[in-house]
Amino acid sequence: QKEDVEVTLLPAGHCPGSVMFLFEGGNGTVLYTGDFRLAKGEAARMELLHSGTRVKDIQSVYLDTTFCDPKFYHIPSREECLNGILELVRSWTSLTPYHVVWLNCKAAYGYEYLFVNLSEELGIKVHVNKLDMFRNMPEILYHVTTDRHTQIHACRHPRDDDCFRGNRLPCGMTCQNGTPLHIISIKPSTMWFGERIK
Repeated sequence: QKEDVEVTLLPAGHCPGSVMFLFEGGNGTVLYTGDFRLAKGEAARMELLHSGTRVKDIQSVYLDTTFCDPKFYHIPSREECLNGILELVRSWTSLTPYHVVWLNCKAAYGYEYLFVNLSEELGIKVHVNKLDMFRNMPEILYHVTTDRHTQIHACRHPRDDDCFRGNRLPCGMTCQNGTPLHIISIKPSTMWFGERIK
């Protein structure tokens, strides 16, 4: 028995290229999310999730996401997180050119929103080890660099060593023009919010 099924890809907002799948067929409509991050009201603006002025009648939703757990009571919005990090990075990097920030990013991707916004707001490019993964994303490529002489780093240790030691960045930088660097580390991670209580 054969059945025609229409599959629509909807932006998941997780990282560049991430999608949710909307399956529509004779037996109903199913939404499979995968990891997603949508702000309040964002789904209401997705035209492909609507039929005319109404949300499509979805019989089943498969929430396949890390944070579908009651212990993650409150995860702040992306804007709240960005504003907090931006305030911290701005106050630190404005002290001297030798005050630098290391973004201790656990995964290889998914932080592009942060890189772009920090770079745009502060006028500082973010140091990464390689540009390969950003080659097809020109809107991001403009905000990252392989030049280590910048105040914001998201570089990783060659052996993926997570340790942050004193005044040494994972790329090996310890000073600029003979002046020691003052480094703070920020670990952008949603997992932390699972440890908090109401």
